[in-house]
Amino acid sequence: MRDVREVIIRPVVTEASAMLQEERQTYTFIVAKDSNKIEIRHAVQELFGVTVAGVRTANYPGKVRRVGRSTGRKSGYKKALVKLVEGDSIDVYEGV
Repeated sequence: MRDVREVIIRPVVTEASAMLQEERQTYTFIVAKDSNKIEIRHAVQELFGVTVAGVRTANYPGKVRRVGRSTGRKSGYKKALVKLVEGDSIDVYEGV
């Protein structure tokens, strides 16, 4: 297995993710595109010392963007929604 810091890239800190944290004990992370649910579960448990109840993932494709005449492409990413067991929590706002 690879290092856990290669699996989890960064947490997603938005209003929608904050509402999921409060209401459903669900945390959102940007993860490596080739990672699977088992690797994500082990990485979260090892990094934060919590117990994971479930993992859901979504792949987002890259999009073409324009600035003036020139066009470019934004890279795609994979997002993971990690649900924790009752009583566990992660402080994602630490250091933000």
